[in-house]
Amino acid sequence: MRAFLAAKAGAVALAVTAAAGCGGGVDAAPPRAGPLRVGLAYDIGGRGDRSYNDAAAAGLDEARRNLSGLRAKEVEAAPGEPAVRKVERVRALAKAGYDPIIVVGYSYAPALTRVAPRFPRTRFAIVDEPAVSGHNITNLLFAEEQGSFLMGAAAAMKSRTNDVGFVGGNRSPLVRKFEVGYVQGVKHVNPRARIRIAYLTGAHDLSGFDRPEKAHEAARRMYRAGADVVYQVAGASGIGVFRAAKQAGAWAIGVDYDQAKSAPPAVRDVILTSMIKRIDVAVYDYIADVADRTVTSGRIVYDLRLGGVDYTLTGGHITDIQPRLEQLKQEIVYGRVKVSPG
Repeated sequence: MRAFLAAKAGAVALAVTAAAGCGGGVDAAPPRAGPLRVGLAYDIGGRGDRSYNDAAAAGLDEARRNLSGLRAKEVEAAPGEPAVRKVERVRALAKAGYDPIIVVGYSYAPALTRVAPRFPRTRFAIVDEPAVSGHNITNLLFAEEQGSFLMGAAAAMKSRTNDVGFVGGNRSPLVRKFEVGYVQGVKHVNPRARIRIAYLTGAHDLSGFDRPEKAHEAARRMYRAGADVVYQVAGASGIGVFRAAKQAGAWAIGVDYDQAKSAPPAVRDVILTSMIKRIDVAVYDYIADVADRTVTSGRIVYDLRLGGVDYTLTGGHITDIQPRLEQLKQEIVYGRVKVSPG
């Protein structure tokens, strides 16, 4: 396994399911010799969101350190942009000869569906979208519901009011997986707990991942109503939840990244734990596989058993419940506790 994974997450064996491909196109760029030229298209918030996109950026940065001569171009989505802009962004990277091209987030699925067949010699990867497929497309996926189950269990164990919350960036199937796992974890530990749910926007509106003020208001209402732990899955909006937790003297739970390290220093002490998705590992492994010509198309699923999702201990706030969380983790891994994705 890659040096990055060994250094940061331990040995992880990947489970890969190959997907059928689709045909060639008229815009195919010729293959390039020499060092890799990686194109990375971020979702809303881009590098610097202290969450989802930054996790992908960390994987690219590690590839730069370990793969000699690698060059990269990073581009990002804009709030409220029309779908055609994503098509144009991905096509521009392909026409410029970037190979591989990694797109971060399911919102790029329509763009990849249109562009990838026209550049059959270019390798593409998409994070968090299982449906789009092709002979030159790799799907980098995660068992978010499993990691979120542990967040729900932690919330239930640390709550003094038996009242917890969840704030999602939008009501998409992906974010719903987090909510569903979280609810199962809470109820597994405390069937009587109250769970407050809020989504910032509808399923197809990505602006909810860049609306910290709206997230702040949603979380503030939960804390005022009695919740004392709120799990946020809202990208760059998550800082609003952390600020509300700080004002309420309550706990918040981070996502995707160890946010007790990445969030602004003023709010780090209210972050109980974070559910980490090893997007950094997935991005690095994919780039390294392209470099050594072992890349495969189809689905690669990073689950709890393989170390693709986990929880953090920064701040020492959950060391008292860590043995119970580790027990639950093993029960999930060995199938004694079943976690449904929705």
